[in-house]
Amino acid sequence: MSEQQPLISHLLELRNRLLHAIGGVLLVFASLAYWANDIYNFLSMPLLEVMPENASMIATDVASPFFAPFKLTMFVALFIAMPYVLYQVWAFIAPGLYKHEKKLIFPLLISSSILFYGGIAFAYYIVFPVVFGFFTSVAPEGVQVATDINSYLSFVLKLFFAFGLAFEIPVAVILMVWTGMTTPDDLKKNRPYIVVGAFVVGMLLTPPDIISQTMLALPMLLLFEGGLFFSRLYQPKDDEEEVQEEPTEE
Repeated sequence: MSEQQPLISHLLELRNRLLHAIGGVLLVFASLAYWANDIYNFLSMPLLEVMPENASMIATDVASPFFAPFKLTMFVALFIAMPYVLYQVWAFIAPGLYKHEKKLIFPLLISSSILFYGGIAFAYYIVFPVVFGFFTSVAPEGVQVATDINSYLSFVLKLFFAFGLAFEIPVAVILMVWTGMTTPDDLKKNRPYIVVGAFVVGMLLTPPDIISQTMLALPMLLLFEGGLFFSRLYQPKDDEEEVQEEPTEE
């Protein structure tokens, strides 16, 4: 029975943290719901600005004009509330971490949020104008460019996720070096394979066009180099003695 008590308390704590995280997302969503159409208009600007004159987006489903903006707003609420969600994750795992682990994990949680937002901003302000401008310019003569609002939403959310995830590369590199999975020197030696891998990942995570693939692969390589540089600060020292500490309670 004594062994079950800690398990039950951990499950209750996990439930409370999940409820707090979901509540935070729903609160942000409720605050933004009134401006759902405005948010969708903002998202569609990179496409609308390059579409031919008198062309517009269309809705092929009856309920799309209502549901698409609210679906987007829910994702926006999740993105905005992400620091609070990550804080709930941190609050749940922090009591079981050593002091030296806390010094690394907490900054990485903050930096991962910033990098994720940076990936989304890069996709919206840099990638979308180029990609959409290319797509609309190569449309065959006589073809009316009219994108369905649901298809457009799925397309941009996929790119947001791809670029947001790709921008987490420095965090992944630092974690791999810190945990001893690899070393900066080994990563440096395998750089040619990483270059090829970046373009393969760009091909898998983006639509099947060379422009978006390249515009994802190049930032990934730059971010890898940044992560490689900073990972040397977290590289375990061979002569460092292991200091056993008890997890601190908060």
